[in-house]
Amino acid sequence: MVWGSRVEINLKLKLLFKDRAGILASLAALLAAEQFNISALDVEREEGKATLYLEAEGMERGRQRLVEAISELPDLLEIAVIQTLPHEKREKRMQILLDSVSDGILFIDEAGCIVLMNSVAHQVLGISPELGPGKRITDLQLPDYTVLECLSGKSFLNVKKDVITKKGRLQFFVTCKPITDREGRIIGAVEIMKDMKEIKSLAHALLQPRQITFSDIIGESRAVKDALSFAQKIARTDSYISIQGESGTGKELFAAAIHSASGRSGPFVPVNCAALPEHLLESELFGFVGGSFTGASKEGKPGLFEVAQGGTIFLDEITELPLALQSKLLRVLQEKTVRRIGGTRELAVNARLITATNKRLEQMVKERSFREDLYYRINVLPIHILPLRERREDIPLLAEHFLMQLNALLDKPIAGFTGEALTLLGSHSWPGNVRQLRNVMERAAILCTGEQIDSSVIQLSFDMDRTIKDIKDQGHSSSAGESLHAKLQRYEQQIIDEAISASKSIRQAALKLEISHTALLKKLKKVR
Repeated sequence: MVWGSRVEINLKLKLLFKDRAGILASLAALLAAEQFNISALDVEREEGKATLYLEAEGMERGRQRLVEAISELPDLLEIAVIQTLPHEKREKRMQILLDSVSDGILFIDEAGCIVLMNSVAHQVLGISPELGPGKRITDLQLPDYTVLECLSGKSFLNVKKDVITKKGRLQFFVTCKPITDREGRIIGAVEIMKDMKEIKSLAHALLQPRQITFSDIIGESRAVKDALSFAQKIARTDSYISIQGESGTGKELFAAAIHSASGRSGPFVPVNCAALPEHLLESELFGFVGGSFTGASKEGKPGLFEVAQGGTIFLDEITELPLALQSKLLRVLQEKTVRRIGGTRELAVNARLITATNKRLEQMVKERSFREDLYYRINVLPIHILPLRERREDIPLLAEHFLMQLNALLDKPIAGFTGEALTLLGSHSWPGNVRQLRNVMERAAILCTGEQIDSSVIQLSFDMDRTIKDIKDQGHSSSAGESLHAKLQRYEQQIIDEAISASKSIRQAALKLEISHTALLKKLKKVR
């Protein structure tokens, strides 16, 4: 500000004193004598010293005389001119922090004056940054003044509001709360504005199935690291991938992670060939036109190869496909087209194929139960996943991972495992692999009542590696107290295991047992 030939200035000083009573009084008297007013003052005390950060307003002609007068004050140790006061730095950092938040935020003091607004609030309310801080909120043209009611102690949670701005209509939820000091006195209020579009977007994201990535695959063994490294290298190619490994090793997890890393925009479509009845497999995979067979809908239905357009189709247990369907699958892979049942048109398909099996494909080719030409077509990039018993160093990591998930699910504070529990887990053969380990962990977490899982709550399920003879021998010695129902169940389980061991597929085992494929699947699910 200029007064004739006089210039008004703001002088900012940092003063270090030996701490004593009366420093502020002496300084205030000196400033008044030199016709300077105090506009801001911060005091920090530590170990017998006091640091004063001072902002004073006065005339330029009195600047030098004021500094010299302050320099002569008793107990002054240091004096320096500074550019920014501590409270200005704090306010700047606070403003940057608030501006990085996606919600609109507005602070008012106890008088209803705006203290602070972030950039989102300025945009939502249509207030220029120059008009905000220091202005009474009632002097601004706002859609409402709900935040003022908080000065009387009221609070508002997620109140829906509509605002018409220059950019159009905005819908958002408003939360208002009073701000109190240490004694509980209301010293202001805050209003938080959440954009409804952003809330809907977050809700949509939460409802979407979580995408599996390579980081979801747990393991530090050389076998897992090598498999992950290879899978990451081939993920963005279009070549067919064949994943081989025992049941429960995580073949579908690998397939889903490969799809996520492939960059393909289409969906990941998993298909368990063993779980679909044979008479439905063809129509599910390749689709059908309306009325093409008895019971077919008039509208027809696209097959899963069409559903996976632009994405990945994962055929698990591909060895369960009958030879006739293997031939049709081979044609789809060669021609990149599919013809629905009852249709005449060839439909182009662009779905990457990943297959999986828990059987030795090479042996099945020799036995002529799997087509040799299809084997060479799908086995371009093979991935072998070792069973858990051959990578035991991964067992503690997987157990810890599952325990962390179960703690959140069951709301339990289980810290870990005892040494005996880890020894027991490490010595088991794990015929069901990672899937079995997860089930064992779930049982243990449910039964655990302490801070750690010990061996007493680890109940290992039926060991599929035992021979039928071992099971029978055990049965003779322990079945005396069993009920008839339990004995029949155990005997049925033995018969099913013998039939599967002597068969090339689950369907063949079902034929030998003279039951349907679906019935056998239900029994397997029940006993395992």
